Amino acid sequence: MKKNSKGLFFAKIDRGRVRVTNEDQAAALTNSNGDILLAVCDGMGGHQKGDYASRLAINMLQEAFRNKKSFKFIFLAKIWLKNVINEINKTIYSEGFNNEDYKDMGTTLICCLLIKESLIVANVGDSRAYNVRYDSLKRLSEDQTYVNYLYRTGQISIDEIKTRIDRHVLMNAIGICPHVDADIRVYPNIGNPVLLCSDGLYNNISEREILMILKSDDRIESKVETLINVANSNGGSDNIAISYWERIDND
Repeated sequence: MKKNSKGLFFAKIDRGRVRVTNEDQAAALTNSNGDILLAVCDGMGGHQKGDYASRLAINMLQEAFRNKKSFKFIFLAKIWLKNVINEINKTIYSEGFNNEDYKDMGTTLICCLLIKESLIVANVGDSRAYNVRYDSLKRLSEDQTYVNYLYRTGQISIDEIKTRIDRHVLMNAIGICPHVDADIRVYPNIGNPVLLCSDGLYNNISEREILMILKSDDRIESKVETLINVANSNGGSDNIAISYWERIDND
């Protein structure tokens, strides 16, 4: 767990109960200005590909954030995020194109900047960002998957999403193409908890269970560990990555 004047933040990854290796990465950190970055990556391509891609992405993002002294305006922060993600994509794509050992590797990437009164969420893939608001769990990102596209275009129902064999097919990811289009959205930061996670969490635990755990009085490390334990007890079908922040009410 780490702490600054804006709150507490914590990140953790877990291999789950089925996978032999862990291709997920997570980070939660602050810069010299007190801004906070949360991030989660879920690697693709198998061992030595997915884990390398997700680790490279998270390391590049963290380094760029640490070197950024401040964000004066929200629109400049959005541009910064877009540029950093483009550079990460360029690097991973180049590694895969020029090195046969890393061919076809990639990763999802979701991150959240907490700056002043704003949450800036950038998403590529199907890892998710959530916000606890008014006793409900609000999703801040949209899965960039084939089944979600079918659902949004009215071709399948929401109940069909979980049963289709192609539900894990991504329509966007870092490192797969020379260029990437990150979905960047800005929300008001009213001090409510922010959770980022890979699909290894939300596919093994309901959003209702997530909300109940986040609303408990436990320490944030315990909340994150409980989320992982429940997901694993429900099968642990994939690697799990979590990055979490909550405000300090009384300090």
